[in-house]
Amino acid sequence: MTPLIEMRQVTKEYRGVPAVTNVDFVLRRGEIHAVLGENGAGKSTLTKMMCGVTQPTGGQMLLEGEPVLFRTPAEALEKGVAMVFQETSLVPSMTVAQNLYLGDEKLFNRIRGLNIAAQTFLQSMNFNVNPTATVSSLGAAHKQMVEIARAVRKNVRVIIFDEPTAALTPEEKHHFFALIGRLKQQGVSIIFISHNLEEALQIADRITVLRDGELVASDQTSRFDRDKIVRAMVGRSLSNSLYRKHSGEGARAVGDRVLSVQNVSMGNIVKNTSFSVYAGQVTGMFGLIGSGRTEVAKIVAGVAKRNFFNGGEIKLNNASVRYRVPRQAVRDGIVYVTEDRKVEGFFETMTIAENLHMGALAAGLNKTVVVSMAEMRELAETWTKRLNVKAINSNARVIELSGGNQQKVVIAKSLAQEPKIIIFDEPTRGVDVGAIAEIHQFINELADRGLAVVVISSYLPEILNLSDRILVCRSGRVVEEFSPEEATEDKVMFAAVH
Repeated sequence: MTPLIEMRQVTKEYRGVPAVTNVDFVLRRGEIHAVLGENGAGKSTLTKMMCGVTQPTGGQMLLEGEPVLFRTPAEALEKGVAMVFQETSLVPSMTVAQNLYLGDEKLFNRIRGLNIAAQTFLQSMNFNVNPTATVSSLGAAHKQMVEIARAVRKNVRVIIFDEPTAALTPEEKHHFFALIGRLKQQGVSIIFISHNLEEALQIADRITVLRDGELVASDQTSRFDRDKIVRAMVGRSLSNSLYRKHSGEGARAVGDRVLSVQNVSMGNIVKNTSFSVYAGQVTGMFGLIGSGRTEVAKIVAGVAKRNFFNGGEIKLNNASVRYRVPRQAVRDGIVYVTEDRKVEGFFETMTIAENLHMGALAAGLNKTVVVSMAEMRELAETWTKRLNVKAINSNARVIELSGGNQQKVVIAKSLAQEPKIIIFDEPTRGVDVGAIAEIHQFINELADRGLAVVVISSYLPEILNLSDRILVCRSGRVVEEFSPEEATEDKVMFAAVH
């Protein structure tokens, strides 16, 4: 049978540096094909050539045996090839319904009819999203749902999903996998890019692994296991150390209480929540989407404001504080690493060096009026080496980096501010197994150095692996606290749901 999509010896170079080198790839009709690899391995570059976002510098693409070259995503969409990007491409000022039907509007549109049609379609996919809400008001998970729904609604032959489940809850993932199964039964071919290897082994018919822009393995899923995939991706096994449960042996001693949150409230999202954070410890916060965990962290860091009356109290080193803007919190040593790196994490048109220097400026670390280019380069070189950021050099624009390396830049920009309390919100979302191990090691090093570290994550193995204390959020409150010894996945999930 003629493959639906075939890539032959495809190469893509940026500034003379190859991102993909002589890759052969085959997508058959009605199959789910997982593409795996570390950050910077070339996964997104390969798939972006398939959907017209970028064009190859060498090689050939065939669609049903016929040579094609898509110069724009619109050309690819006309031929039935669509892509759901890792970073959403929605119009923030429009509603969910308007984004769903963008480009397919009739001459005369009734807003009520558009909303009803969008509501019906979203419910058919088991996505609980308000069609009248503006996209800018949605969280990362709901934006991802709208992005997925928009692609499915086009009735295309090929859908490329780039990290589609990174922001979804376990229940939403279940519905998404059921949706993929229905699409497969309808003859739609799926390309599935993910850093969650268990998901790939669960739903894919075939798996292709890339490393450093080259094809290293491609076969039926039944011939892979987790350890074999990891060895192909990073050249070594990480299975015994990546998500090993945190042990009480040699646990860190409890330091001074540096942050106290008492009865803090914000509208109907955060409701009288209280907890403390201690120096030299990793405090894990687990909760499902909508539990208020991210919002309370943003209140602490000055990104969001608690209720003016009866909003509770936040104490930093026993002194009451109320921040109007994040800069005030940064200068007091509190840093928040966002879960949405594209919107809130970096300046995409600036270089790595410029982004890191902006972080230092926000913390007031540069006392001079004139910016020293030598100091900027030195700062960039220091942090790119410490976090192993893969880039041509520190003058590369952040938008040109892979998702995982963008995440490392966001973390480096925050750490360059020399914080005493650092809050990581989903620090390894959209990050490969090799980089996850590096980020986890770095988080542990920060706590060992005496910093107070808070890790917010919806992935339980990550929370169990990193945390010295585990706080569980539900319905806008911290409802339970566990020690590493007593915490199990069942206990933590039960507290988060019930």
